Amino acid sequence: MYAKRALIFGVTGIAGGNLAAHLNSLNDWEIHGVSRQPVRGASYITCHNVDLHDRAKAAKELSEIDPTHIFYCAWALGKDEAENIRLNGEMMRAALAPFRKSSRLRHVALVTGGKHYVGPFGEFDPASAQTPFREDLPRLDKPNFYYEQEDVLFEHCAENGCGWSVHRADTIVGYTLGNLMNMGVTLATFASICKATGRPFAFPGTEFSYNGLYGFTDARILAKQMHWAATEPNARNEAFNIVNGEVIRWRNMWATIARYFELEVPAQPVQSLSLEDFLKGCSGTWDELIEKHGLQRNPLEKLASGWHSDLDLSRPLELLMSMTKSRRLGFKEFQDSERSFIDLFDRLRAERIIP
Repeated sequence: MYAKRALIFGVTGIAGGNLAAHLNSLNDWEIHGVSRQPVRGASYITCHNVDLHDRAKAAKELSEIDPTHIFYCAWALGKDEAENIRLNGEMMRAALAPFRKSSRLRHVALVTGGKHYVGPFGEFDPASAQTPFREDLPRLDKPNFYYEQEDVLFEHCAENGCGWSVHRADTIVGYTLGNLMNMGVTLATFASICKATGRPFAFPGTEFSYNGLYGFTDARILAKQMHWAATEPNARNEAFNIVNGEVIRWRNMWATIARYFELEVPAQPVQSLSLEDFLKGCSGTWDELIEKHGLQRNPLEKLASGWHSDLDLSRPLELLMSMTKSRRLGFKEFQDSERSFIDLFDRLRAERIIP
């Protein structure tokens, strides 16, 4: 029997999967995960294949888990922000509803991101930027599904007497497959295709992003902060930024990635293009790489999330987030951003996902 029972929504995602692995390493957590896809290679997770869009069925399937801690790392993409708000609000209500009046539930954690400070997808407003972003900044006067998720969280915890935490990450780098926000794996596939075809390894974004300051969130440091906030009394009922603790310029990180894949950064290092469109035309090339190198048979569209990488690599502002608040309260973890990418690439190669 475990004193702590985690229920992770989005357990096959980049945040949820790395959280599950971290909790498992601590040896005092019973881990349950919710996902519409099966969990592979993680027998320590008791998986519940639940569709949160079906609220009645979700309530029936989740009601007997009786968690002490809930970690909500799930989200859905709609056609516009109004639909994002509706979809994600409904999903989170469906996730928490079975645990109203729970006597065991101590804490609910929510993962959001830097768009809390700059607006929804594709609507970043440089004029609104007050960097470095601190957690006490007021919300922007524009729709944002992260605000809806927070409001659902606050309402549930106020009604049920449990604690909460919000974790606002920047671009998350870490191991997962088939995730909507997965720049690390996307760039690994892009670099592999460039090497195989002889295409110049030019930065597929803007000059501003290439030369500007940038932050990352390693999925492993996000997992550590979620665990810390869920068990540290001083962190109760707080929102926290979570980034690696340093800033980089993409021109330097791009050179690091190029060296890893034994590529050269071209004389014209920036070539603005749509990764989403480019990768759509590379499925045949990827299938050839699978055959040539004996890779796992993952379709390119499962590995690469070009649309979100396009947004990240073409930001019109520097999205820099302060870590002062969590440092002051006792969270001291730090992550080297170059190692975030290199460790990920090493694992992808070891598991025969990239050549």
